[in-house]
Amino acid sequence: MSTIAPAPSPVATSVIVGTGPVSIADVVAVARHGASVVLDPAALDGVAASRAIIEALAADPEPHYGISTGFGALATTFIADDRRAQLQASLVRSHAAGSGAEVETEVVRALMLLRLSTLMTGRTGVRRETAETYAAILNAGITPVVREYGSLGCSGDLAPLAHCALVAMGEGEVRVTPLVEETRPPASGAPQPANEALAAAGITPLRLGEKEGLALINGTDGMLGMLALAIDDLRLLLTTADIAAAMSVEGLMGTDAVFAEDLHALRPQRGQAISASNLRRLLADSPIVASHKGPECTRVQDAYSLRCAPQVHGAARDTLAHAASVAGAEFASAVDNPVLTLDGRVESNGNFHGAPVAYVLDFLAIAVADVASMSERRTDRFLDRARNQGLPPFLAHEVGVDSGLMIAQYTAAGIVSELKRLAVPASVDSIPSSAMQEDHVSMGWAAARKLRRSIDGLSRVLAIEVMTAARGLALRAPLEPGAATGAVVALAAEVGAVPGPDRFLSPEIEALAEAVVSGEVAARAAAVTGSLD
Repeated sequence: MSTIAPAPSPVATSVIVGTGPVSIADVVAVARHGASVVLDPAALDGVAASRAIIEALAADPEPHYGISTGFGALATTFIADDRRAQLQASLVRSHAAGSGAEVETEVVRALMLLRLSTLMTGRTGVRRETAETYAAILNAGITPVVREYGSLGCSGDLAPLAHCALVAMGEGEVRVTPLVEETRPPASGAPQPANEALAAAGITPLRLGEKEGLALINGTDGMLGMLALAIDDLRLLLTTADIAAAMSVEGLMGTDAVFAEDLHALRPQRGQAISASNLRRLLADSPIVASHKGPECTRVQDAYSLRCAPQVHGAARDTLAHAASVAGAEFASAVDNPVLTLDGRVESNGNFHGAPVAYVLDFLAIAVADVASMSERRTDRFLDRARNQGLPPFLAHEVGVDSGLMIAQYTAAGIVSELKRLAVPASVDSIPSSAMQEDHVSMGWAAARKLRRSIDGLSRVLAIEVMTAARGLALRAPLEPGAATGAVVALAAEVGAVPGPDRFLSPEIEALAEAVVSGEVAARAAAVTGSLD
């Protein structure tokens, strides 16, 4: 059995970080593909200018929150100037209180890039060397060890960001990964002390000045970074869902007539139109579809899981577009508390609350669960001889002896059930903290963590549909699928996903899941149809 080489990743490039927002593509390039970071010199000058304002306030005998006072419930406690460096370091150390499994490398790199982007706006009052240190850590492939639990999503992702700030101070643990084009796996090597990794990279640990500890931990960067990565994943997976649906429509002897452009124009939902267009192109000139057209066809209409694929996949696309618009606004934000305004005021605010991001993370989890649910229903139709239009039960080689793909469908069903549980919103929950000062929180980090698990589940459900549809299409011989779907059938055959006696199925599922995630399934179809949306 052969394995599938992943689709080529974009060549690693440099991302310029300045006063303007980064993009989803920038986040993906740095977090997932090892792109280096270049700081805009003019923005660094702005950072230095705003720092001068903070230093002037630090010299003021009147207290200023976060500069010469404590934090949270201790906001009214004045801190003498000879204790302020200790105050900032203590803030970071105490807040680096995460627990649980390590967070993925790409997530940590994403949140560090986004925090750096906010620092470069000049609205946080940090020193230029603080921004330069964050860029250097990213460019050295040093990844702070961040733990799964610790963020309530307000005041931002405090604990995850504190773990990163701690590393910039030369404390805590890191993993070091050479920057390569693909950094999706966890960072390589054993955890090592941060001071050793920084020294090896020639990076001097920071000694934080007034307000800098706050500026490094007060942001929505963790949940936002995971949102950006999720948007990138789902753009690919929704295209792949259209491909899987086209294979199922074809393999179950369905009709492409319901995907006609004029029918979808009657309901001008943008995402629906995109999905229907993809399905038309994928099914164009299919010999199987053509074989049962005309007056001899006695089927009136297909089941909803076939006929309504554009409506469901399209609604998911529209949800994704809304999430991308929220992410875009957040990229353009300077989230900190207090924040330095354009006219030089230092003001307390509530922009660190993660509600806008948390809501769309939860919204996407709902869409993911529904797309996966429809996919599993198409898989199930292939296995039921009462509904699969003449194929053997469970697509088994020897009925009664072989079980075929019976349990592969169980796997998909089990994942879908899990996705429904994960679709329960995290953002409807809140728990008070900091002696009731922070009495309403967003739970955006939790929403992002469960969305990542949901996306993994969707990729596996789609892989099982591709595997099932590929076997069903092969069993239609001598009828042949269309060129686009046929290319995916050939891809499945490369890992042994072909009709035949029962065998160890898990490797085939895993190989096709990797082909889904890497973009190879989409690439094989698009090589025939041209770019799919």
